[in-house]
Amino acid sequence: MRLKCYTAESMAEAMATIRSELGDEAIIVSTQRAADGSGVRITAAVETSSREDDIQVALGRARRTPMADLVREALTFHGTPGRLTEMLVSLVLSSNAPDTLSACSRALEQAFGFTPTATGPLPRPVLLVGPPGTGKTIAVAKLAARAKMARTQTAVISTDTIRAGALDQLSAFTRILDIDLQKARDPGMLSALLIGLRSRPCAVFIDTPGLNPFSAEDMAFLGALTRSGPMDIVLVLNAGVDPMEAIDIAEAFAEVGATRILASRLDMARRLGGILAAAEAGKLAFGDVSINPHVADGLYAIAPASLAQLILPADDRPPPSSGPDFQMEPN
Repeated sequence: MRLKCYTAESMAEAMATIRSELGDEAIIVSTQRAADGSGVRITAAVETSSREDDIQVALGRARRTPMADLVREALTFHGTPGRLTEMLVSLVLSSNAPDTLSACSRALEQAFGFTPTATGPLPRPVLLVGPPGTGKTIAVAKLAARAKMARTQTAVISTDTIRAGALDQLSAFTRILDIDLQKARDPGMLSALLIGLRSRPCAVFIDTPGLNPFSAEDMAFLGALTRSGPMDIVLVLNAGVDPMEAIDIAEAFAEVGATRILASRLDMARRLGGILAAAEAGKLAFGDVSINPHVADGLYAIAPASLAQLILPADDRPPPSSGPDFQMEPN
């Protein structure tokens, strides 16, 4: 099987290119929004003839099989769904990487988008959403703290005015950060607050109540919030979530506009198949990861190389030369 990734302005443009290069027999393996949110990113596959497969083996594809086996074993340990595992393994096989970490990193870069939250002024407010208990409020506080430490004017809005203690918890965090916490009891109030913030360059982060993705009422409320104005919607999901549940959750929140995923509680998870499955099912780009409960630190932008480090066993990856050391042994 031959795989190739395409990026285009629209689905129609991408499909035309795929048909031109791979033919009408091409199979769409995965689709993602482009990293900047303005296009699409598609991985397509086409079955190759046995003769072409023999040529690939003769040219050295077989020598990369041990890398693919290591990646497959790691993904299986993490509970990654079989179809996604085989897609990533196929991308490993098609890479010319010199080692397993590089091969895994390149496969992840082809399969997923990576769009971390900037630390400076943001073009749109960031709305954090997710089921109850995933750590949205802590994530809001961490993002606000990071922006504040980067000397960015920062605003925080809470729409979680029902859950007991929710406002008190976020108020305590914002008070320490010297950030004014604003409250929006309904979509109309949120819209008014956002209009007032548009006149100045800043980073705006919005906390939401934990919502049941399988409740029509909850998702209707979230849909109303998202229509309060232009915003980036980020799904906060704990890293150890069951992969099958993660798929359903991601698809539900993607339907109301989520485009990125923030993985929380990496310090309490050994298996990351759930967030991989969620990102693939919801066509969500990876953004940031939270690796501890402390507001002042522990929030990092995730990149293909650092995600590969978390997936592979420690014995199969060299010490990182740059970037944050997550100090974790995922397997």
